[in-house]
Amino acid sequence: MKWIKEKTTIDFLSSRPRRIAFGFAIITVLISIALLATRGLEFGIDFTGGILMEVGYPQSADVDRIRQLMDEAGFDEVQVQQFGADTDVLLRLPPQPEVDADSIRETLSETLATDEPGVEIRRVEFVGPQVGEDLREQGATAMIFATAMIFVYVMFRFQWKFAIGAVVSLIHDVILVLGFFALFRWQFDLTVLASILAVIGYSLNDTVVVFDRVRENFAILRGRTSEQVINQSLNDTLSRTIMTGFTTMMVLVALFFIGGETLGPFSLALIIGVLIGTYSSIYIASASSLLLGITAQDLLPPDKDPKLVDDLP
Repeated sequence: MKWIKEKTTIDFLSSRPRRIAFGFAIITVLISIALLATRGLEFGIDFTGGILMEVGYPQSADVDRIRQLMDEAGFDEVQVQQFGADTDVLLRLPPQPEVDADSIRETLSETLATDEPGVEIRRVEFVGPQVGEDLREQGATAMIFATAMIFVYVMFRFQWKFAIGAVVSLIHDVILVLGFFALFRWQFDLTVLASILAVIGYSLNDTVVVFDRVRENFAILRGRTSEQVINQSLNDTLSRTIMTGFTTMMVLVALFFIGGETLGPFSLALIIGVLIGTYSSIYIASASSLLLGITAQDLLPPDKDPKLVDDLP
């Protein structure tokens, strides 16, 4: 028995769905910007500075008990989380301007050793506020540079109208992911920044696949409007988009539930980014290029000047 594969004919980019998608995108982006302006991001120790201490216990560590000990010692702002094995614990303490870092480290060590003599202090790091500020600036610069290079890449591979659509889509994705972190006050650290850069790469890859099919269909589907060609291209790549997104989400969900608290914000940012990136590659990148008036003529190679051809040897 042969299975017949039917092609989808979803109308993604007709006038009404396009207006709804753009309206929804504009509203969510404005809300995200407002949240970032009013609530801001909950920066982790990587960006704010502070003390990072890695400790090992002889048996499974009781995180709630460690938090209680920290509260009793006067460190109510310390973050306690397990990572790797259940015997490994990470303590993150925000900067204490009026207290010497060495004395804080000794106090923390004594507090933990009093409750569990077998505890092992494996690593202690101090991140100054200036280092954290430099990391924030470098992180923002990295995202701006990545976006600029993506614009240049897409412009040379396809056309500037596609490049603008891709960049608008990526900016939309980044702002929305940051908006989620501002709304729920999730910690934003270097791992989350790395996940946002990964989201940019994932969303770009999805967008480039669609643009490749659009370019092919412009050459094949003669007499069709740009809207029809892009709609057909989105339907052609829909199965690939769904399967790629589904398999990626399976890995990320497993990483979120099994990876522990350390990888929690990283995998969470990727989960949100993959969902948003899949949506934006259809309704933002492609629709933006359509609004800019992309046509088959834009993707054709430039005409050669006959005079220049005659002059060739």
